[in-house]
Amino acid sequence: MARLSEDVRARLRLFAFLLVNGTLQVEGLPWVDYRMVLLEPSMVEQVFAIWSNVLEVNSDGRAWNDHAASQRAAQYIRGQADRSYVIDPPLEQWEIELYL
Repeated sequence: MARLSEDVRARLRLFAFLLVNGTLQVEGLPWVDYRMVLLEPSMVEQVFAIWSNVLEVNSDGRAWNDHAASQRAAQYIRGQADRSYVIDPPLEQWEIELYL
């Protein structure tokens, strides 16, 4: 059975750390304390879905766009924490899809 590569596991761990530490932010925008919106379990579920849906892995098991995946997740969080923030470009259906 295949497992996630060490590279993907490391990037997932870093993403989770930044998320719960409150330091996952949208580039170019002032810091926003979003940790209160993470108290809703479905919010955390959606954030990880966006990150994992956007993440791309090459044939060697290395993630090559984890920055883009983190940025899209951060945009979603920012939109939930700051209702005046407009996600640009808007999240597409494939980015927010929850696979159960």
